[in-house]
Amino acid sequence: MNDRQPPPGCPAHHSPGGGFPLHGEEFTSNPAAVYTRLRQHGPLAPVELYPGVNATLVTSYQTALDVLRSPESFSKDARRWRGLADGRVTPDSPAVPMMAFRPNCLFADGDTHARLRGAVNDTLERIDPNALRGYVERSADRLIDAFAWRGWADLVTDYAKPLPLLVLNELFGTPPELGDRMVAGMAGIFDGVDAERANAELTAVMLELVALKRGRPGPDVTSWLMAHPAGLDDEEMLHHLVLLMGAGTEPQLNLISNTLRLLLSDDRFAGDLAGGSLPVEDALDEVLWTDPPMANYAVHFPVRDLELAGVWLAEGEPVVISFAAANTDPSLAGRARTGNRAHLAWSAGPHACPAQGPARLIASAAVERLLDRLPDLEPAVKAHELRWRPGPFHRALTELPVTFPPATGTGPITHPATAVPSPAAPSPAAPATAVPGPVPGGPAWNSPAPAPTASTPSAPTSTANPGGSTRTARWRRWNSLAGWLRGR
Repeated sequence: MNDRQPPPGCPAHHSPGGGFPLHGEEFTSNPAAVYTRLRQHGPLAPVELYPGVNATLVTSYQTALDVLRSPESFSKDARRWRGLADGRVTPDSPAVPMMAFRPNCLFADGDTHARLRGAVNDTLERIDPNALRGYVERSADRLIDAFAWRGWADLVTDYAKPLPLLVLNELFGTPPELGDRMVAGMAGIFDGVDAERANAELTAVMLELVALKRGRPGPDVTSWLMAHPAGLDDEEMLHHLVLLMGAGTEPQLNLISNTLRLLLSDDRFAGDLAGGSLPVEDALDEVLWTDPPMANYAVHFPVRDLELAGVWLAEGEPVVISFAAANTDPSLAGRARTGNRAHLAWSAGPHACPAQGPARLIASAAVERLLDRLPDLEPAVKAHELRWRPGPFHRALTELPVTFPPATGTGPITHPATAVPSPAAPSPAAPATAVPGPVPGGPAWNSPAPAPTASTPSAPTSTANPGGSTRTARWRRWNSLAGWLRGR
């Protein structure tokens, strides 16, 4: 890379406009075909994220690493975004909440990044994984109990969407009414639907949480981050909560639902699980390689006009990493994915996701618990009939309908202590914090006891697995397989 300018009219000089739209139905319905088309441009391709928001998309695995590992040439500081500064991108664009500068570690470089990232790393390390798994399993039981009696469910609305909310409300010490509003705001930002209003609502929610914890700190992630020696002020706290909760809601929802979709619809996984040879962890790896929950993100800005992979990039024009396209780069064909964690779903370099350990644990525990409780799940529609939510950044199912034999001896749960509110329609009579479980940071969250597993006895609200399974070969071996993987 250097500062040489290409001659006027040089075809290698990348134009920031005229790119392929990633906000339309063609991309939503078949992103793999769009990535194949974009690769005709080479490792970099011009795209339009939203109307009037142009960027360069990196579709090559190696070129993605070159950007992610070169902070001296590619900055994360979105104050460099020329399109927003000169008015080509308006403040009400749906891209702004996802791409504009926030004072958190995601948008920082150098010493500022080191200070803020250190606070995040230290805070996340205080989460005990054994206790986290136990809380995920108890939350999963509560959700499953709410629909196990009826014999059908939408695993997005009924399970994958509310589960991260229950876990995050507990981890961050968030009152349920704030948690419901937070999830609604996050969904609006990721979908680009009334994103400006959603961003304003999300900001208001986080400010309320910061004020609450300043006055009443507790044994939770919010209070730990607030008390860190890095000394985050209220604005930094606000935007780090947006970052951490954003990473823990929408991408977590997508990782859980995409993994369930794969396990239920892909004969490779269904057949191998019937023989007891392919665990959920490998299905997670497959999803992280081929359908990562964040398909395109990691926005960078060239610090000067420079050349990358034979293409000239203008200073301050956004360069977006396509994790999905890079992971499926034809140059990687033939490499085994099972057990291979070299994918870019968590990004790479100094801004690699700091929460990938807890995120993976939550997803695996959620999937294992569901398959253990309802071993005879069947998809209610064909895989090609599933619908996906539009948006350039995520890979998100609209719904995942399934059927199964109804659990015997159960019925609809309406008691306030066990009812589960939908994040889309919060119910004051059903607080999310009613889930029985330990307080984050308290003694139970630091217990030396062995990690709970998919075969751990259920909480009192749990319902026993229905007997007389009609398809025992598919999931029935899961408990023994999970135990074997953990050395039991």
